This record gives sequence, structure tokens and C-alpha cells, in this order.
Amino acid sequence: MSTRPTYPVEVNGVHRELTLFEVKPGLKIAIVNILGDVELVEAAASGLAKKLDAISYDTLVTAEAKSIPLVHVLAAKVNKPYVVLRKAYKPYMGNAIQAETLSITTGVPQTLYLDEKDIAILKNKRVVLVDDVISTGSTLQGMRLVLSKAESLVVAEAAIFTEGERTHWEQIVALGHLPLFWVHP
Repeated sequence: MSTRPTYPVEVNGVHRELTLFEVKPGLKIAIVNILGDVELVEAAASGLAKKLDAISYDTLVTAEAKSIPLVHVLAAKVNKPYVVLRKAYKPYMGNAIQAETLSITTGVPQTLYLDEKDIAILKNKRVVLVDDVISTGSTLQGMRLVLSKAESLVVAEAAIFTEGERTHWEQIVALGHLPLFWVHP
């Protein structure tokens, strides 16, 4: 069992203690890892489905990898297709559309790829972007760039949590907000 400090959250009635990890000197964040947590994914998808109910959209889009279970369950609940933007190009993806982003959790530039087969699914469609946590907005920006190139209209952006400066994320459909934890020497 870890002795790291935690931050308590509740997602649609499901309680979790999120472990705090230092991501750069003096800054810790509460880590949300939904992979393998079926109960949390189900709760989050149900909560987001309710919040997205008033929005008219055709398709859900996420970036791999941690948000894939969330978008899958959400798509099943709202009966809409979903597309996953990949972080590595594979030859079978054909003439993929791409855009670069920088993730806070990896700290390095990443490229997002839209598989050629998914371009037709998204062209001229109303899209909701889905992520587990929106912190800096860099992944969202990369997704927006890809979808702009695919001639899609982003009508909403959704996440389980936003993080950091709350006023930056007022337009995000979210179930909660996580603070940043500044460590002072």
C-alpha cells in the first residue's frame, strides 16, 4: 500500500482517493487513472451522458489511451459512435490527418493521428471531445486541430475532471474539478 498523500473525489456517487504525484519541481497533481476501474468508468459515463443530453451531436472523439474505456461506455450509453485519435502512426491508417500536442503527464510533444477510415465518420459532423482530465488544454487543442482538418464541428468538450485554474474550463462539461498542489520548501 502506498504512503503517498491522496485527494478524495466523488464521481456520480463513487468515491476514490487519488494519489498525488509530483509532475515537476514543486507541483503535484491528483492522478486519475480509470484503466481497469469499471465502477468509476460506469459512474463517469453515466454522469457525462446526463450532462450531454441537451447537446445535439453525432460522434464522440477521444485521444488514446486512458480515456478509451470512458468514451466506449459513454458511446454505448448515448447510442453514438466514437473515434479514437491515435498517438502513433501505423501503415494501415493510410492518409491519416495529424496534429501535434504536448501532454502534462508525458512532458513531451505528441502527435495525434486520425485514421483515414475515420475521416468519413467525422466529416461535416457535430463532435463532442472526451477526455479523462483536462489540465493544460494541450490535448484538446491537438484534437481540435485534427478535427478542423477533418472538417468537423466541435460542439462540446467533456471530461470527468478539469484541473488547475477553474476559470479556464468554465465551458467544459465536467463532473468535477481538481486543484493543483503546490509544494513549498
